[in-house]
Amino acid sequence: MFQTFDTEGDRTQGKSRVAQLRAWMADNDVDGFIVPRADEHQGEYVPPCSERLKWLTGFSGSAGVAIVLADRAVIFVDGRYTLQVRDQVDLDVFTPDSLIDNPPSEWIGSNLRKGFRLAFDPWLHTVGDVKTLSDAASKAGVTLVPLDANPIDRIWADRPAPPLAPVEIHPISYAGELAKDKLARLAAAIAVEGATHTVLTDPSSIAWAFNIRGGDVPHTPLALGFAVLAAEGPHLLFMDKRKLPMVAEAYLTQLADLRAPSTLDDEIAALAKTGAKIALDPALAAERLKTLVIGNGGSVVPAADPARIPRATKNRAEIEGSRAAHRRDGAALAHLLCWLDGQKPDTLDEIAVVTRLEEARRLIGEETQMPLRDVSFSTIAGAGPNGAIMHYRVSRDTNRPLRDGELFLLDSGAQYQDGTTDVTRTVPIGRPTDEMRERYTLVLKGMIGISLLRFPAGTRGADIDAVARLALWKAGLDFAHGTGHGVGSYLAVHEGPQRIARTGTQKLLEGMMLSNEPGYYKPGGYGIRLENLVLVTPPAELPGGDIAMHGFETLTLVPFDRRMLDTGLLNREELQWLDAYHARVLAEIGPMVGGETLTWLTEATAPLPHDDKR
Repeated sequence: MFQTFDTEGDRTQGKSRVAQLRAWMADNDVDGFIVPRADEHQGEYVPPCSERLKWLTGFSGSAGVAIVLADRAVIFVDGRYTLQVRDQVDLDVFTPDSLIDNPPSEWIGSNLRKGFRLAFDPWLHTVGDVKTLSDAASKAGVTLVPLDANPIDRIWADRPAPPLAPVEIHPISYAGELAKDKLARLAAAIAVEGATHTVLTDPSSIAWAFNIRGGDVPHTPLALGFAVLAAEGPHLLFMDKRKLPMVAEAYLTQLADLRAPSTLDDEIAALAKTGAKIALDPALAAERLKTLVIGNGGSVVPAADPARIPRATKNRAEIEGSRAAHRRDGAALAHLLCWLDGQKPDTLDEIAVVTRLEEARRLIGEETQMPLRDVSFSTIAGAGPNGAIMHYRVSRDTNRPLRDGELFLLDSGAQYQDGTTDVTRTVPIGRPTDEMRERYTLVLKGMIGISLLRFPAGTRGADIDAVARLALWKAGLDFAHGTGHGVGSYLAVHEGPQRIARTGTQKLLEGMMLSNEPGYYKPGGYGIRLENLVLVTPPAELPGGDIAMHGFETLTLVPFDRRMLDTGLLNREELQWLDAYHARVLAEIGPMVGGETLTWLTEATAPLPHDDKR
């Protein structure tokens, strides 16, 4: 199994661990300490040795911040984790707050007194984050204190060692472009920004630029490291040689000068002393890098990571690989859903389904000679009320039976060498209620709305997010997460900068892959989420139109559950889309399955009844 069912975090240790941190604070003349869920690379995916927030609080979500003071402690999470955080942390020690409505920068102004000294680790906060915190602290008369070493590392007695997973070369047949050509493009982009160098801090950008993959973080094939790219001259790659097999080392040596990660500070300082103009992405680069550059006489050029947009706009090889991966994944899901339909209520639990799904993906990979390399995240398998926890992760402690009359939400993904998948379906166990069917159909209307959308060049994710919510809003309902995130090519299942959300400011460009996943969650009752991955298509003329429009190609190939549909809520265009989608699923997945699964798939994708008057 690529995932475990062990309980993550330990809320029972929060009190004693916070006490140790407070003792360190008292000894070092600081009044508070900020603990983000981050590592030096500022990514969503961090190795076990960097799970400081989870170690301190018990909270295992992918986004959060704690502030520990002498007399109280607060943990900030977004809407995805409002239920989860209360289950995972000791509420006698930590008070939950909103990362969106009352972020730490605003909380500081309302809660800290003048003269307060608030410490932070400058490796764990971006340049932009520190600017926001500094502005808030200055207004409140609070002093931000950067530390040379993280106090949690001092008190975390059994902290895991840094990862050393072997690096592998990502073949050109899947990458679609040679690394030397990518690096030449990036060097030109650095010069355009008026910089002499840039620091790549995001391991996804390094993986893309050098055509390498690794295994340093869970479920995402990343090799942790840094790169200093030059507009002119040699590039530097900072990566532990213990994770470079001979072939990978020889390959990388042709692209960059290899350096030990421990020398990064000295190399940045040396470049700065020559008067280098070093580009740093304010949203990604650690504050520590900025202080190293400025403190040694260099200048910082604020500029976006030059690899982000090229990485997000997939080339032909990456797109074809993703299509193949989704056909394979659709066949695995068909086997799983057929099997699930044949089981009686109360005979299965969440772990049994997760285990069976991973096995289905593994078998399909073997049959197609494209092995399952990993899951793309820990499967969210929420039965009944567990489905209302948006980022629920099943453990042996929370494992719940699939009970008659409840819903089961299954959100999962796979890592194949040719593509990354992410798909969610919600199915009834037994007979669903009318309310469940109504709300499922409203969620589906939102998904279809995004799927059918045509939009002009320059459209941002924020401009279309409401389309996925319109049917829900009309019923007085909503969901507390974005509609879609970017997806990498055998990389991170959550990739920026593209997203469909109120905060999605990036223009949607041809070749970008995103999720389309509206939902509805009834705390204590059930959750509904439906998710397909989509690809931004080239602009095309529309009959009678004035300008060419982009659209979305749906990549995911998994049927929707007919038992959950209230077809009276779907208009003619929506029904036509659903029938066409199901016909495509059958045409592309049918040849990959047989026997009982093919019979099930044929029934699951049959045309729906239409009322011609609509």
